[in-house]
Amino acid sequence: MSLVLIVEDEAQIARAMQINLHAHGYKALTVSNGADALKAAAHQPVDIVVLDLGLPDMDGVDVIRGIRGWSGMPIIVLSARHGSEDKVAALDAGADDYVTKPFGLDELLARLRAASRRAGPRDEAPTLETADFVVDLAGKKIVKDGGEVRLTPTEWNILELLVRNAGKLVSQQQILTQVWGQAYAKETQYLRVYIAQLRRKLECDPSTPRHLHTEAGMGYRFDP
Repeated sequence: MSLVLIVEDEAQIARAMQINLHAHGYKALTVSNGADALKAAAHQPVDIVVLDLGLPDMDGVDVIRGIRGWSGMPIIVLSARHGSEDKVAALDAGADDYVTKPFGLDELLARLRAASRRAGPRDEAPTLETADFVVDLAGKKIVKDGGEVRLTPTEWNILELLVRNAGKLVSQQQILTQVWGQAYAKETQYLRVYIAQLRRKLECDPSTPRHLHTEAGMGYRFDP
């Protein structure tokens, strides 16, 4: 029985979806804001997320990005936003499907079945442990020597991208484009500064890094 996480701040809609999904063989968990959605996705055995974009504490697109930082679980957007820009933003952030409100129950069930067929094996816990520190992708934090390492948002975004591609070369252009945007694709000096800062904070010997490796002229690789 699949567990569906319903992220919807309108209690009546959330309750109706929960009852109907139960009646059709799904388990359903409801939350009403983005922060609780990210926690539930990280700590519950969620199979599919059904997400409204208009949440009280953050935009639903940010929830998608947060989940995609560590998981490939299917995400179906249910939103009253009909504009193509909203659809493109959600799909580009990592949503698998986009359904506009109002919607019929039969359509939602069909989308859930399709998402279930596409889904791979359930992701493992969203943490990565090295010999020197632990990366908590869901909680967006680093623990080293029993304490939390403070990273700036930019430092975290770079590290998250590298960790998500652990063992693989990530090009300078890819990091610059994803973290700063297309206009910064050639600003490699930014990247060198931030990689040096990450090494100082995370590596036992920053001059001889164990985890954050440079591939000269190409990019960087994270080795757990």
